[in-house]
Amino acid sequence: MGAQEKSAVSSNSMQRVKFYRLNEDGKWDDRGTGHVSVDYMERSQEPGLFVIDEDDSKTLLRHRICPDDIYRKQEETIISWKDPEFSTEVALSFQEAAGCSYIWDNICSAQRTLHFSNLNNDTFRSSNGEMRELPAVELSTLPLILKVVTEGGLTEQMHVTELILHDAILKDEGVNIDSCEGALYA
Repeated sequence: MGAQEKSAVSSNSMQRVKFYRLNEDGKWDDRGTGHVSVDYMERSQEPGLFVIDEDDSKTLLRHRICPDDIYRKQEETIISWKDPEFSTEVALSFQEAAGCSYIWDNICSAQRTLHFSNLNNDTFRSSNGEMRELPAVELSTLPLILKVVTEGGLTEQMHVTELILHDAILKDEGVNIDSCEGALYA
């Protein structure tokens, strides 16, 4: 990406898109053309995606960004996901690949922020959807934590890893990794 193209993208957070929803017949309905941005939802500190119609400035899409892995970037110019609120597939088709990358990066950044803001709560959703509590991170509970991690899917493993790394016991008290390995294999 050239310097001129990069500065044009970063100076304008509103990217031109066509907004689509998948209908009951499995066909994509064109819901309009507008400009997409990532911003905070009204009366909330939650990040959202907004598409504003380019002709009449009406809101075509207001979507709360979800910390779950529901978003897909397809090719260079499409971002799609199944909207959990409406149980329907949604797609944004970007005019420019640079605009798609810019919004994709903003979605990923918002998700990271949501993940880390949730880390103070030592619970996570398992692959079957139930909430599970992570035991306190201590040498004596490492075998149980290992069991929780190995029983979960990749998403659960990543979340549990983040919870463990965030936990004050490992960060502030400087637990020796060799003693942790000894506790796991004892």
